[in-house]
Amino acid sequence: MIALYLSPLYLIGNIYICCRALQWLSACSDNTCRPGFRLFFIIIYAFLALSIGLAFILPHSGFQRILACIGTYWLGILLYIIIVLGAAELIRLILHFTHIIPSETLAARKTFVATGLICIAAIAFFCIWGIISAVRVRSTSYEITINKDGGKLDELNIALVADLHLGYTVGPRMMRQMVDKINTQNPDIVLIAGDIFDNDYDAMGNPEELIRILSQIHSKYGTYAVYGNHDTDEKILAGFTFPSKEKKTSDPRMDDFLQRAGIRLITEETLLIDDAFYLVGRADEERPGRGVDIRKTPQEIMDSLDSSKPVIVMEHEPKFLQEITDAGIDLHLCGHTHDGQTFPANLLCKLVWENPAGYLRKDNMQSIVTSGVGLFGPNMRVGTKSEVVHIQVHFKYSSRQTPCR
Repeated sequence: MIALYLSPLYLIGNIYICCRALQWLSACSDNTCRPGFRLFFIIIYAFLALSIGLAFILPHSGFQRILACIGTYWLGILLYIIIVLGAAELIRLILHFTHIIPSETLAARKTFVATGLICIAAIAFFCIWGIISAVRVRSTSYEITINKDGGKLDELNIALVADLHLGYTVGPRMMRQMVDKINTQNPDIVLIAGDIFDNDYDAMGNPEELIRILSQIHSKYGTYAVYGNHDTDEKILAGFTFPSKEKKTSDPRMDDFLQRAGIRLITEETLLIDDAFYLVGRADEERPGRGVDIRKTPQEIMDSLDSSKPVIVMEHEPKFLQEITDAGIDLHLCGHTHDGQTFPANLLCKLVWENPAGYLRKDNMQSIVTSGVGLFGPNMRVGTKSEVVHIQVHFKYSSRQTPCR
């Protein structure tokens, strides 16, 4: 629904940008004032601007996939066009009213052309940075201590990933990087904290290849996952979904995909692993999925467990950290935030989430939120990273160790 509300602004913004671009091109060369060139430019611009909408309404096909990929790149480009043009307009107004630069100089054709070139360079810088960062998966490491008896385990090596968003823009190439990063650390257990899919199962170009790649993840205790708010059977427009009276659940093919890839889905389920620690998988608060009407509270989870053993809770969104702390949970692992994914959202993310990404300690509870592997909306990352998180957990140590990246 948000996408529908924003669509008028999207259209108005694109019309403004198109007009300003034509105005700048006309200042650069008189040849660009010709009707044929202007018509050609408008058609190309309209194709880019409408690609994401066309991909949404067209049935699945090769052409529709191309449109969807173009649309995700265009969203990122448009974001930085708006930011850079907005900054340029603000600077122009400040210079106009402060008279730091004479008005005739500001209005000069050469100034307009030079300003446009600077804007284009800035937009290109952010977009190239974002595209390169988006396709490179990196490793982040933390070392923590849980002051409880881990049975026969002195330590536990966890690989945590989230927000794969398998679909139009995230496919085999990213998954191979992710699996290699996971296996390099020889983890004891692998955890996937939701948003494995990007809503539409058919958005994946080659699910069989993805199953083959993910089945190559190796660990001592196996790979476990929970679903997130995007692991549902619905179409998505510019990263946004639409309200429905019916309960939104996963496509049955998603469940089968995970099973065939050797990934165990744990929804509102508690496992005692090797009689050493508990692993709890919570349903997503926003979209708990089939078979779940009410999630257990953190306290209800702990009431059924032996609290002398380490308790690790995995869910998609890093909410209600105080409740998690008060219940006595030891380690809380999440994703969802993408750490804002692109500047300046990565700065605003800190205003929304108590732990937007990284490590946070609240009393005896430790929270780790990954910025994720895949992408939401624009196919870019600026100021954030795609990551596989490695967590070295030590049990029953008296000394506190500082987590390190």
